[in-house]
Amino acid sequence: MTKPGQSRLVETARLLPVVFVVCNIVGLWVIYMWCHIWRELQKSDSRDRIIAEAIIFNIITLLMVVSYVQCIVTHPGTIPEASVDPNWEYLPSEAQSGLEQQLMETKQSGDRRHCKWCAKYKPDRCHHCRVCQTCILKMDHHCPWIYNCVGFKNHKYFFLLLVYSAAACHFIVWTMLDTVMQSIDSMDVFSTMFCLLFGETLASFIGIMASGFLCFHIWLMLKAMTTIEFCEKSTRNAAGWARSPYDRGVGGNLRAVLGDNILLWLLPLSPPRGDGLYYVEEQTPLNRDVFVSQNVRSKSTSRSSRKADRSLADERVNPVATAKSQWRRATATC
Repeated sequence: MTKPGQSRLVETARLLPVVFVVCNIVGLWVIYMWCHIWRELQKSDSRDRIIAEAIIFNIITLLMVVSYVQCIVTHPGTIPEASVDPNWEYLPSEAQSGLEQQLMETKQSGDRRHCKWCAKYKPDRCHHCRVCQTCILKMDHHCPWIYNCVGFKNHKYFFLLLVYSAAACHFIVWTMLDTVMQSIDSMDVFSTMFCLLFGETLASFIGIMASGFLCFHIWLMLKAMTTIEFCEKSTRNAAGWARSPYDRGVGGNLRAVLGDNILLWLLPLSPPRGDGLYYVEEQTPLNRDVFVSQNVRSKSTSRSSRKADRSLADERVNPVATAKSQWRRATATC
């Protein structure tokens, strides 16, 4: 059992990554604005260019900060309580409802998935996070840098955080490079030269990491997959990664993460519609496959039932043939 003091210590430790990120944001902003923008503004020949760089940089930084705050304060979504929607309450002693017909993911036995910690049935793409101690809708992963899980309701904000983090870092690297070289060549004050070199190096490192992570999440978004589905459920074949059952085409996959309004895709607002509980739609490829497989099973079942009816009728009409067939089956088993 965790003591209250230990619990507070754990929570404080979990806040350290957020503090680290905030310090990096503030540090890079101060270095860029003070050591680059302010110094270059003293030169009359590049004043207009520097003003444009300052405006663009602050807009990108503002969008990044808003996306980061939205990632932290927006709950990714969880399974409704029994008082709100009793269909998700786990009742092992009672018969299951017809809700499983609307779900894609089931256990190997065909029963609905359930969470043994939350005592609830799991919707599609829902997973239990042991750090947050709750089930997360469309869980992508738990991110310590945002002190939150990435799920259905904040996936867009996390994606935009990667976009603007990579953009801000690359903007710093390429626009501040001339200032860094001039500071080294002119043997500037050590503190200024150190800050410029440190900011350039830090921005380069974070920019490379954020760009790689962004490319990976762009690929996941176009494939209609989450990080958990990529790690646990994707299978390799000769044609590459198998198609996700939630794939709705390029446009549909983009709207599933960035929202329906294309004009607001790059703004940290207007998240995708829906409740994160259901993903079965008429245009969903798996839904069509399910209906086809159900029809195939029903046809095969009807054919087998018809064969059984005919064999039963033959047994009633010809008891001698029935005895012979039973004797053949008995000798075959021996």
